[in-house]
Amino acid sequence: MKLAIPKERLEGETRVAASPETVKKLTALGLEVIVEAGAGKHASFADQLYSEAGATIAQGTAEALKDADIVFKVRAPSDEEIGLMKRGAMLAAILNPWDDKARLQKYAAQGVNAFAMEFMPRITRAQSMDVLSSQSNLAGYKAVINAASVFTRAMPMMMTAAGTIAPGRVLV
Repeated sequence: MKLAIPKERLEGETRVAASPETVKKLTALGLEVIVEAGAGKHASFADQLYSEAGATIAQGTAEALKDADIVFKVRAPSDEEIGLMKRGAMLAAILNPWDDKARLQKYAAQGVNAFAMEFMPRITRAQSMDVLSSQSNLAGYKAVINAASVFTRAMPMMMTAAGTIAPGRVLV
């Protein structure tokens, strides 16, 4: 069974659907993993890391998707990518189906079985696939880091022989 991980093409999207560590686990399960060249670039994963994990590197989207039984993406695929998927392929991504009904029709017309990962139940058994909690956790962490970098005062309370600096107060 072939699993494809194409590049994310949405402006500003720096995530990738699978890390080299995940690819290693998938190949150990017997899946043939195809990663589009540069898919992990913005997440600081070089193609070589995917190769070392057992993936084949495809030189383009068409090559990555043409025979894929399963497609992992972070965000919904473009119309072009949908057209490149084979009939019966399974797609797992954050699809936002309530706001993009036209795209749902395209999945149906292409025969793609689309799974909106944001609808994964937030229960213990599905916790490892809960994209909302994991991505919200990361976004919250990043928001605090970004805010701290522009905050003009010290964040922690600092006590020195010269005096005390009160801690910064923030509301998250």
